Amino acid sequence: MSFDEVEVIKERAEAFLRNAEHLIEVKEWDLAAFSLEQYCQLMLKYKLLVKSGSYPRFHSLRELIKRLEGYSPEIGVLIRGEEKLLYVTKLEDAYIVSRHLPRRYTEEEVVALYRFVRGVFSKVVSGV
Repeated sequence: MSFDEVEVIKERAEAFLRNAEHLIEVKEWDLAAFSLEQYCQLMLKYKLLVKSGSYPRFHSLRELIKRLEGYSPEIGVLIRGEEKLLYVTKLEDAYIVSRHLPRRYTEEEVVALYRFVRGVFSKVVSGV
C-alpha cells in the first residue's frame, strides 16, 4: 500500500472527528457517538497499517488495541483501568447501537465520550 493510500485512512479518521464536533454542536447525539467511534477505529487501523503494512477487517476497538499492542505496548493503557475500558467499550458499542438499535444517546454521554477521545485516546494513539 502506498503512502498516499495510508494517508487517506488518517484523513478520513480526522474527518470523522470533525464531523463528530459538528454533530455535537447541532445536538445530533447518536450520529456524533457513531462518528467518534469511527474516528477511533480508523486511527487504530491507520496505526496498524503504518506499523505492520495491513490491518484487520473487524471493528472491535478492544481487539484493534490488542493487535496494535503487539507493535506498541503503550497503547494497552487504553484498555487497562476500569474508567478507560468503560469509555472504549461505550465507543465500541456506538458502532452498532447508533445505527441499529432504538436507543438514543444523551448529551452528557456524548460530551463525556468526546472528552475521552480528545483528552486521552488521541494523545495515546498519536504517541505510538
